[in-house]
Amino acid sequence: MTDRPTETPKQDAPGNAAKNPDDWTTGDEAMTGAQASYLKTLSEEAGEEFDPGLSKADASKRIDALQGKTGRGA
Repeated sequence: MTDRPTETPKQDAPGNAAKNPDDWTTGDEAMTGAQASYLKTLSEEAGEEFDPGLSKADASKRIDALQGKTGRGA
């Protein structure tokens, strides 16, 4: 038998959540459906306008800001 590591390199690599949205290679693409759905919910809870035209990177930043305002994601 051979000893195998219990973790793979993929598990050790940081996810996109740890990377600055300004550094994302796809950050200028339209936000994902999941981002749009969550951002719409947060916007409603915060009493702020939802902008459906945000990029992935801008949506991520807006989500972070609204999570702080609403107390979600803390």
